[in-house]
Amino acid sequence: MAAIRLIQHAKGAPGLRLLGLGPGLMPRRGLGKLQLLLEKHAFWAKGRSKQTLRRLLAGSTVVITLWRGSRMVGFGRATSDGICRAVLWDVVVAGDFQGKGLGRQVIEALVTAPDIQKVERVYLMTTNGAEFYKQLGFIACESQSLLIKSPEEKQD
Repeated sequence: MAAIRLIQHAKGAPGLRLLGLGPGLMPRRGLGKLQLLLEKHAFWAKGRSKQTLRRLLAGSTVVITLWRGSRMVGFGRATSDGICRAVLWDVVVAGDFQGKGLGRQVIEALVTAPDIQKVERVYLMTTNGAEFYKQLGFIACESQSLLIKSPEEKQD
């Protein structure tokens, strides 16, 4: 079995975003593989186009991918001002690789990245992974409320 490789991409992930690079800086059609990973294993990210993925990667402070050979099996990203706040986004591990400590590797790589590790507070939102994140030191925050503003529906 091939080893799992963790890649911490440069800010904005230009190699992954523009060239599809994976382990060893080799072309691996990484953007398409990211799209497939999210489509199959992240209900919240279904239907994201390659254009959308390029934009979200470009705006990310830290991008982590996990690879087994030429297959992307994990992903996570963070945005931050580098001082006060950071937010973790889109943490996902392929279903057949869950329970092997890979999600923990992604989270640890994100929160120990130089632009994230010194911020006052790291946020994340989850629908059904709270128990997993609590094992990694995150706590439920009862003193704050999550508020959402969706784009207004277009009127004809």
